[in-house]
Amino acid sequence: MSTAAEADFKTRLQNWIPKLVLSPSLTMVLIFVYGFILFTVYVSFTDSRILPFVDKDGQRTFDLIGLANYEKLFKLSHWEIALTNMAVFAGLYIVVCTLIGLTLAILLDQKIRGEGFLRPLYLYPMALSFIVTGTAWKWFLDPGIGLENIVQAWGWENFEFDWIKNRDFAIYTVVLAAVWQTSGFVMAMFLAGLRGIDNEILKAAQMDGASNWNLYRRIIIPQLRPAFLSAFVILAHLAIKTFDLVIAMTGGGPGRATELPATFMYSYTFSRNQMGIGASSAVIMLITIAAIMIPYLCAELKEKK
Repeated sequence: MSTAAEADFKTRLQNWIPKLVLSPSLTMVLIFVYGFILFTVYVSFTDSRILPFVDKDGQRTFDLIGLANYEKLFKLSHWEIALTNMAVFAGLYIVVCTLIGLTLAILLDQKIRGEGFLRPLYLYPMALSFIVTGTAWKWFLDPGIGLENIVQAWGWENFEFDWIKNRDFAIYTVVLAAVWQTSGFVMAMFLAGLRGIDNEILKAAQMDGASNWNLYRRIIIPQLRPAFLSAFVILAHLAIKTFDLVIAMTGGGPGRATELPATFMYSYTFSRNQMGIGASSAVIMLITIAAIMIPYLCAELKEKK
């Protein structure tokens, strides 16, 4: 074999090896992610109630019914409650996480002593699963064994903090736990953005007599726009698909006070045996996430070009 042929063979081998290594993973993703997404969309147009989809004679156990599931979905009071709770949860979750994350990032950006200790301390909650977080906060907020019981044992017998058992406030306990877990991650995003700002611009503004307030308001915060956008997309995505945190903390209760679209979908699919309704709610969630992600990805691609 000539030297040129050997070089050509090595080049082709180098090009094919990554494809061969990645092909099993890509195949699995295509089948178990995108394949099941398409299957869920298909099921949402049927009157399917529960598995299996064929009987013992091999006959299909459901019929195509078009958009009937979507029409029924938006007439259900349970779905309306889930959407209302989602609006409250997502709004507070995104705003509070962003404010806390930005504040912590600005404080750490002052080169304070102990930054190397504080940064991983703030990030630590993100290493926990939402199941662990939900369980821990459930114990902490439980009036019988948690904060209320501890404070009363210290002598403040009139102290009450029963939000997790209160229909009017239970959703805010879920917000509290979610913010505790995620705000450190948002802090890291903003801190990376702050560290990427050109110091020469800041020094020039300071020489021109700009106060710290104007420095942040007119120069630093506007340059953090990509970090704000990324934080919003990630937090909105997490809020829409929140499931395990609610299941661990409240189970969707008391009543339906903390019901979210993800818990609604699970309930109707696996507990109420209405797979068509459950699938249609899952498709609505997918569309909502896509409506957030696609413009963001398009903006990123345009910026790179």
